[in-house]
Amino acid sequence: MVLILVTAFIGCQSSGQNQDTAQAADNATELTGQSGVVDDVSDNDIVKVAVGSKDHTTLVAAVQAANYVDVLANAGPFTVFAPTNNAFDKLPEGTVEGLLKPEAVDDLANILEYHVYVGVIKTENMKDGQKLNQVNLKDVEITIKDGEYFVNGSKILATVPASNGVVYVIDDVLLPPE
Repeated sequence: MVLILVTAFIGCQSSGQNQDTAQAADNATELTGQSGVVDDVSDNDIVKVAVGSKDHTTLVAAVQAANYVDVLANAGPFTVFAPTNNAFDKLPEGTVEGLLKPEAVDDLANILEYHVYVGVIKTENMKDGQKLNQVNLKDVEITIKDGEYFVNGSKILATVPASNGVVYVIDDVLLPPE
């Protein structure tokens, strides 16, 4: 899913980082299926953007644990709200470790799916109070204050285009409503 997502995403667009991304992908996991397609011409897909980001290693681990790597490497299009490692660090101690256990895969999937919207929503098309129905069928709300964009109160720190959508780097983990 989002976290299937996803998402530092900020600097992943330079051509010099393509080699870093490939090496990071090799170090993170052997990519197979759609995520393992080698394409040195196109922009990176959402998974490759995340794998190439030192600020999203927790997100990458979560996406791998939920078996969503190939899903997020598919054509999409997707809008992914990608929490940074610091965002995961804000969660209560032991939360991330607990979610990465095999017996918690359903809970992890629900959280990751809450970070992914099917379709591309660009900031210039976002409206204050707009609701987006996420992959897990729960809504997030976009707010705009003083020219800054937020999703469920989490600030959008950066926007990274990907070949199969867009990644918004955020400073909090979005937790779905019960």
